[in-house]
Amino acid sequence: MNRSAYTGNRFGLQFDPRTKIVLLILCVISATIASSLLYESALVFAITVFGCASGKVRRSLFCMAFYGAFYILTLWIRSLEKGVLYTVFTSWLGLFYTVYPCAFLSSIILSTTKVNEFLTAMNKAHIPKKVLIPLAVMLRYIPTVREDWGYIKDAMRLRDVTPSLFGLLKNPAMTVECLYVPLLMTASNTAEELSCAAVTRGIENPKPRTCLLAIRFRGRDLVAIVLAVFILILGFIRERLV
Repeated sequence: MNRSAYTGNRFGLQFDPRTKIVLLILCVISATIASSLLYESALVFAITVFGCASGKVRRSLFCMAFYGAFYILTLWIRSLEKGVLYTVFTSWLGLFYTVYPCAFLSSIILSTTKVNEFLTAMNKAHIPKKVLIPLAVMLRYIPTVREDWGYIKDAMRLRDVTPSLFGLLKNPAMTVECLYVPLLMTASNTAEELSCAAVTRGIENPKPRTCLLAIRFRGRDLVAIVLAVFILILGFIRERLV
């Protein structure tokens, strides 16, 4: 079978997992030093472009629209300049703008990175097994728990328990008992099962891993890293000017 058939995503460009980790680190630094909403918006727009290029067009546009709604809300709250509403939301919105770009990019990375791609790339980067194994389990853990959460919600709707904030406020005891307790039990069992499955599949094997996917740096990876560094430099320059 042709090896090149495994080198790209069907609906988007394939980026090296090492490139995605570098982008996430640069995003965290950029979000931390963000000195204005304009710079933060440019950062979110860049992540949206990256998500669309990776094939996650619907998710990226939705997250961009969600950010735009909060941006308008922030401008309205800042126009108040005083009052209880301004005091309560100012600090919370500051935390939101720091975390949101990182969470946005993380969701794209998790949804476009397969475990085998990640393991192969990290082995090429000579990452120690003590760091690699927990990260690999985490990549598989989050989608599994999300899938179990959907099953639990479908089952609880049959018992007329609404898995929403309104349902929690209306009947908190029943909601916690029927939704969150099963979720915690499922999450605990899933973590143990994934750890056993990873060991069974030879994740601790010291021999080099083989992979049908061609994991290597390409021109697109270089362009993405250069643009991320450029945005970071702009953030440092703007911070000094301010």
